Amino acid sequence: MASTSFKRMNILIVDDSGVMRRIHKNILIEYGVEESDIIEAEDGKFALDHATAKPIGLFLVDWNMPRMNGLDFVRKLRAMDAYRTTPIIMITSEAARYNVVEAIQAGVTNYIVKPIKGKALFEKIGKYLQA
Repeated sequence: MASTSFKRMNILIVDDSGVMRRIHKNILIEYGVEESDIIEAEDGKFALDHATAKPIGLFLVDWNMPRMNGLDFVRKLRAMDAYRTTPIIMITSEAARYNVVEAIQAGVTNYIVKPIKGKALFEKIGKYLQA
């Protein structure tokens, strides 16, 4: 679909739903992201393991997950020097205004309410991938 060339970076998709991870991954690939640059984690604890093992350039994070939810993950990530300014996009079904405010206060860069279409997702994240 897209012929755009993006800078190479690791992108971490954090969602307890394998279906949602696959959807987000397919959207990224459809718009030109290399599959080898996409990492998946099923909760915040696994995501922290990935984030400490290799540099991540963009995070796509769900809110509601077991073991460590997305909001707690964002807070822990923002406390790490390496990730103080890394883009974190919260993709969640939590649509209430107070949820958006809480997520922004925790450090998310942008907030997307599910369900979302590929083009809308890419419009939100594309600028972070530009070379």
